[in-house]
Amino acid sequence: MAVAETQLYAKVANKHRSKSPSVLLESLLAKGFPAHIAQKALAATGQKTIEEAAKWLHSHCNDPSLDDPIPQEYALYLCPTGCFYNRLQEFWKESKRQCGKNRAHEIFPHVTLCDFFTCEDQKVELLYDTLKQIVNNFSQKFPQTISLSLHSSTSYLGFFISDSHANILKEIAVAFSSEASALADCHVKPCLKQLHLTLAHKFCPHHQKTLEQLAKCINPGETCQWVAALYSRDMRFVHYQTLRALFQYKPQNIDELMMNAGDFIYVDPTQQSDVSEGWVIGTSHRTGCRGFLPENYTERANESDTWVKHREYAFVPGSKFVTQSANEPNVKPNGEVHNPVTSRSVTNILSLQLSQNATLRRGVLVMRHGERVDQVFGKSWLQQCLTADGKYYRADLNFPPTLPKRKDSMKHFEQDPPLSCCGIFQSRLIGEALLDQEVAVSYIYSSPALRCVQTAHLVLQGLKLDQKVKIRVEPGLFEWTKWEASKVIPNFMTLTELTEASYKIDTSYRSNIPLSSLVPSESYEDYVSRSSAAIKQIITACPNKGVILIVGHGSSLASFTRPLIGLPAKDSSDFAQVVRKIPSLGMCFCEELKEGNKWQMVNPPVKTLTHGANAAFNWRNGIVED
Repeated sequence: MAVAETQLYAKVANKHRSKSPSVLLESLLAKGFPAHIAQKALAATGQKTIEEAAKWLHSHCNDPSLDDPIPQEYALYLCPTGCFYNRLQEFWKESKRQCGKNRAHEIFPHVTLCDFFTCEDQKVELLYDTLKQIVNNFSQKFPQTISLSLHSSTSYLGFFISDSHANILKEIAVAFSSEASALADCHVKPCLKQLHLTLAHKFCPHHQKTLEQLAKCINPGETCQWVAALYSRDMRFVHYQTLRALFQYKPQNIDELMMNAGDFIYVDPTQQSDVSEGWVIGTSHRTGCRGFLPENYTERANESDTWVKHREYAFVPGSKFVTQSANEPNVKPNGEVHNPVTSRSVTNILSLQLSQNATLRRGVLVMRHGERVDQVFGKSWLQQCLTADGKYYRADLNFPPTLPKRKDSMKHFEQDPPLSCCGIFQSRLIGEALLDQEVAVSYIYSSPALRCVQTAHLVLQGLKLDQKVKIRVEPGLFEWTKWEASKVIPNFMTLTELTEASYKIDTSYRSNIPLSSLVPSESYEDYVSRSSAAIKQIITACPNKGVILIVGHGSSLASFTRPLIGLPAKDSSDFAQVVRKIPSLGMCFCEELKEGNKWQMVNPPVKTLTHGANAAFNWRNGIVED
């Protein structure tokens, strides 16, 4: 048993206490489910209905951990509802759109009263009873309006709660902690430090000013109904990434994972090093099963997307508590549904920032090349499509129709492969999408790798700029040479050969970093230094307005954009994890701010391109032959 699992079992090793079964539990027991599994299903679904618990049990029929005595982890939050909640949601949306995702977006707006603790499945109802009684006891004392003040630093933005009101909330947390510990036999730690409601956390320092402007549009005195809410999560996957399935995936091999659109998948980043490119290994939140899945079928989800809301009770000064449905966070005490209202102040500041955006001078669009042929057919792809006398032929429709002519041996294509036929289509499609969005490309740079030059050429065709803008081939844009399987620098096609192959090459361009300076198996520090120098020299050489398009490799997206927006290089292991997730034609976009020499990363001008795998097919197998 792994050390982590042993620790989990140790946390729940207390002896079970007897308790009269609930109506829900009795119903599941009557259906023949064992008590410990029925209790697990009820805890995992918030003890709401028989139908939800039975559905969970059906979905987890093949879950290898179904009999494991590992409970949920629980946390007690104070959550806003009403007008104030709507303003916070507007801030969440706009801060993500303008500054990208930060840690605060992982969880809904809340004040932590008691951080995560474990509770055995059969004792969870005692937590509900405790919370209900505590809210009832403190409703008379609960403040009509909680006093909030905005605090900001280079990595944190949020509302601090005034001491007088924070002391009342701490009393609530201590009371719940004491009662829950006594009744449910679990260790609950109340939060006694500075109570706060986080707006943004661990964001890029240069976004601080923008976030502050958006936060100042929130009136902390807005009408707000505060509720005490009890949430749970699966403690086994606390440090995992959560992915959301975009499409259904039906396994083609026994070790692959079945996914439905909308499923959540837990992925441990530390277990992906030996997984094939484009795949990850994960555990389904819906079924508990584990297996391989195509990464481009998923997107990053929020940490709290898989959490379960068990109960919430509203603090109503001057009256008894109100129980709210888990699906109605904006319900008033009288049952009226409160509709979101757009904030005029937020609208005004957005209009101001949009007018500022119109003065942006330049953009940098960094793009990975399209699908390369060896990505589909393996490193020995060339052997599959050469005749006995060494002539190229198309062994599969995804091989390119022809190969460009080069003076030296065709075998050099093995280290410098072309795009596949799908890669050709992808690249032209991206160019057409950029044209639809009226993206004005003024300059285009490419790595010397053939797949990058081809991608740049095809994107220009899609943009209808192939007769106006020429490709500047820059060796400094080549990927980290440590990742070259051959451990040597590929023998790239010359500028003359590329021009003769009808690629629109700027033969007058003199590269900033000569090809001869590339060394095999360079250190990560040397690669970071080379990339930083390359992007700075390109920015200096392109003073005119418009977009600078850089076609490079998966590694290019981080290594060129981070120095541009003032971020340090990632750790080499983190860098490798990021790069392996970047698909063909993945892209990042940076815009220059009005002040000049300052850049921010924003959403790319076009949507991503997602598609599934298509395996080779032999009609004899299964159709004619048994």
